[in-house]
Amino acid sequence: MELILEKINFPEDCNIIFGMSHFIKSVEDLYEAMVNSVPGIKFGLAFNEASGPCLVRKEGTDDELMQVAIDNLYKIGAGHTFLIVMRDAFPINVLPAIKNCREVVNIFCATANPVQVILTGTEQGRGVLGVIDGFSPKGIELDSDITHRKNFLIDIGYKR
Repeated sequence: MELILEKINFPEDCNIIFGMSHFIKSVEDLYEAMVNSVPGIKFGLAFNEASGPCLVRKEGTDDELMQVAIDNLYKIGAGHTFLIVMRDAFPINVLPAIKNCREVVNIFCATANPVQVILTGTEQGRGVLGVIDGFSPKGIELDSDITHRKNFLIDIGYKR
């Protein structure tokens, strides 16, 4: 058994959702969850099939983002994982629908931060042990940081 660390590479103006699902129909259901949550959403989706032909399945509304999802998921190589790369939308807009997909087993992360995936590999294949989402804390929030946080939420439309 070996330990493997893979970085998920995606454009700076995007968010991702990385998770695990259990059935080939996940591709269709995740696509529907995305387009029904945010009309006109731009995203790419890839799903690593874990049996049969073991293909990287794909869907989306944006060819560039689909290719980003495909390239990353193929490199990660863990069965039954999926990656959604979205632009001009936040995970908070789609996560309830994603979590309600019957096939979704787990969400490892939903973020715009740099992500590293910790994998293990055996003669059978690869599995996800966890993710590193962003960076470690550098300090404790001060009053000025609270003001900045609240202003940021106002700026992006999540608070008045």
